[in-house]
Amino acid sequence: MFTRLIVYFAYFLKTSQRYQRSKTFFYNLLENPNSRLKLYFDIFMICLVMLSVFLLIYEVDHELGEGEVVFEHCVISLFIVEYLLRGWLYSDSHKIVLEHYEKSEYLNIPFRIGKVAGIIIGKKIKYVFSPLALIDLLAILPTYRPLRVMRIFLLFRLFKLFRYFNSIKVFARVLVSRRFELITLGVFLGFLVFIGSTAIYLFENPASGGQVNNLFEGFYWAIVTVATVGYGDISPLTTGGRIIAMVLILMGLGVLSFLVSIIVTAFNEEMDELRENSTYAELNRFNDFIIICGFGRVGQHIARQLEKDRLRFVIIDNHEPSVLNAKRLGYLVIHEDASKNGVIQNAGINNGATAVICTTGDDVINVYITLTSRHLNPDIRIISRANHPDNVKKLYQAGASNVIQPFEIAGMVVAEYIGQPVAFEAILGIIREESHIIMATLCVHAGSLLEGMSIGNIDFEQRKLMLIGIISVNPVHRKHKNSYPIKNQHFYFNPEPHFELHDGDLLVVIGREYAIDYFRGQIEQSRLKTRRPQ
Repeated sequence: MFTRLIVYFAYFLKTSQRYQRSKTFFYNLLENPNSRLKLYFDIFMICLVMLSVFLLIYEVDHELGEGEVVFEHCVISLFIVEYLLRGWLYSDSHKIVLEHYEKSEYLNIPFRIGKVAGIIIGKKIKYVFSPLALIDLLAILPTYRPLRVMRIFLLFRLFKLFRYFNSIKVFARVLVSRRFELITLGVFLGFLVFIGSTAIYLFENPASGGQVNNLFEGFYWAIVTVATVGYGDISPLTTGGRIIAMVLILMGLGVLSFLVSIIVTAFNEEMDELRENSTYAELNRFNDFIIICGFGRVGQHIARQLEKDRLRFVIIDNHEPSVLNAKRLGYLVIHEDASKNGVIQNAGINNGATAVICTTGDDVINVYITLTSRHLNPDIRIISRANHPDNVKKLYQAGASNVIQPFEIAGMVVAEYIGQPVAFEAILGIIREESHIIMATLCVHAGSLLEGMSIGNIDFEQRKLMLIGIISVNPVHRKHKNSYPIKNQHFYFNPEPHFELHDGDLLVVIGREYAIDYFRGQIEQSRLKTRRPQ
């Protein structure tokens, strides 16, 4: 009966939306590195830990008031709740129960609740003895005031900051990654200190006229000498003792040099990750930004324009020169391969990113990035670059919202305006933002003066405008040349005079802002007149 009740309760937790929402909330609060909620919680806990440490230091020479005692109890209560919540999040007990129960049902073998309970308890014990969990537990102990010795655990309040600083976590990971070298160095150092302390006691004991009264003082002197500190409170007086001191000093220099080289080498290998952590932390503060994959010539122009428009963006590139160039320009950059799921996900494709722009010079890589981005976020806008016309369809099939062919566009502009230097310079001026001329789109509405009109009958020259092309979904226009596909639309570049406009077509024109506004006003007025009741 008890076993059946446990299984029923496990199924209830599995299907309970409230339970799942609660666990997701606390996971985002305490563990999810990409959660903005965790960022705020970490900042709050850092401030709280520092305040509690200052309060305990203040208590050494002052009597705490009632308010300070209440504050300390609130801090400890919060520490206990956090400790228990992290233990709860460490493993899903109901999943373990259901996994073993369903396996037993499938194999038609007895379901042993005792064995499952042992596995669950084992996982919780594993959490309790994990380094950070031990620090959390020891950070609670200083609140027990009757035992003054408990104040030594005050240090663990500071160690608790390891949880909330990513840089400190990286430092700990660096030390763990070099544990073999550090353990080897520690064993050698312990052997050296043991020999040095024993030798100095033999040469410098009071019976020999020295100052070392016992083996502990010899141990203390050996550590001070190996560390090259040299307080001078114990000085060797015999020849043998001075030889031991010289040997320990030289050996200590070697040990310190070896230790520094280990740590520096490890940090050099982890420095890129430290920079990326700071980049990810900054991205978590943004509500909306754009991901640029590739920082070549096209990516650089896009980044420059986004910077002028004061839009936030992050660059992902795997080539060292491009990364260094982006850093020199002060851009946020991640030195990784954007086609990997984890890189795009950590960059925030589901947490603030509004668009992904694939601008690498390799169409295969652009396809991979597009596939990955669309898989991770089905709703995000993806703009991809195609260097070869044959790959345009593949990019759309991969999930691109829009595909741009920069070389084909440049070729079309040159081919169409090679004999019109003024128009050519105007287009370059707009691209480079060197003039007051702008590019805009004018919509052809039903009943407006443009509906049913041919391009040749619109006097663009008199209106001080220049037509670049027309964007349309109407299949009747497919017979015209210079058709450029844009997903479910087509862009008709420099259309012929007999091109007839229909409802929903968009005219892409160049001109001064007030000339474009005036023409747009005429279109709107003509549409309103036709809609006015007779």
